[in-house]
Amino acid sequence: MKKIEVKICQGTACFVMGGNILKSMADTLRARYQDQINVSIVRCLGACERKDSFSKAPFVSVDDDIISEATLEKLVNVIESKLKHE
Repeated sequence: MKKIEVKICQGTACFVMGGNILKSMADTLRARYQDQINVSIVRCLGACERKDSFSKAPFVSVDDDIISEATLEKLVNVIESKLKHE
């Protein structure tokens, strides 16, 4: 089974807008989904530069799909949806 790739942005805007909270939840996500996901913390996803395509920080990438204004709830919903459609 292919693992879902989750990248939590920690660039300045993302960190200030709540990415630091998402980063603190990384271990919780790893424990919850164990061998189904890879979670990494990244310096920048470049989403802030593409304002025509995205909304606001913080940003998280899930298999290269960008979640804007990311919350733990949004992130879990996307992960659950992807797991159902594997």
